[in-house]
Amino acid sequence: MERREFVASLVAGGCAGMCVDLTLFPLDTIKTRLQSQQGFYKAGGFRGIYAGVPSAAVGSFPNAAAFFVTYDCTKSLLSAGGAFAAPHVAPVTHMLAASLGEIVACLIRVPTEVVKQRTQASPSSTTYNMLLATLREEGVRGLYRGYGSTVLREVGCFLLPHLSTYSLWSWRQGHTLYSWQAAVCGAFAGAVAAFVTTPLDVAKTRIMLAKAGSTTASSNIPLVLYDVWRSRGLPGLFAGSIPRMAFISIGGFIFLGAYEKVRRTLLSQKIHSDCP
Repeated sequence: MERREFVASLVAGGCAGMCVDLTLFPLDTIKTRLQSQQGFYKAGGFRGIYAGVPSAAVGSFPNAAAFFVTYDCTKSLLSAGGAFAAPHVAPVTHMLAASLGEIVACLIRVPTEVVKQRTQASPSSTTYNMLLATLREEGVRGLYRGYGSTVLREVGCFLLPHLSTYSLWSWRQGHTLYSWQAAVCGAFAGAVAAFVTTPLDVAKTRIMLAKAGSTTASSNIPLVLYDVWRSRGLPGLFAGSIPRMAFISIGGFIFLGAYEKVRRTLLSQKIHSDCP
């Protein structure tokens, strides 16, 4: 990948991520409180709907940038030669690149997600105090509680169908998708994947919010899901599915559309500036 393409991916990914996270933050707060063990109203209800937004703001740009830079670099390396260079395996190349991109991005996302969700479920506290409390009680390791469940949810059940839809459309056209096409892919695939993966998202939220030393905090996903099923039944497993679907569907539209638009604009400006 050329330097200008690398910079374009970095900036475009970061800007797109910030647009989504900050614009749709209230939906994320509602989803977290619906999924929390204490229940929606005890977790804050509609009060302090922007609780935890500093954590999202700090982590949004580097998280999104890390994903798309890793995604684009991996895709370029795999497409450079060998079996992955063949056009018919392009969707596989995209999915492998997306998987690695998510694994890297979660190194940044999970700590900010832990602090954000705990603040959302305890609106009387501040992001800074919640960060200090987590470090004091659990150390740095506490900031990565739920890393495995987050990666499993993203890689296994969301990113692959999401980006494979994107890449298949791109492959059939024979060129990169236009901004509006990328946005449509993001919205359509996101809505379907959001509903299907809600139980995993519930497990992730429960694990991140659980009291240190509890059974739930052990990050055993099947055990957490069974506990939710036993206490709240099927509705509990799909708690927060509506705001989650809205967040990811609208967010996918904004994210991929903004990414392609910003990236094309940056590359276009660079080309123009190189002209005599």
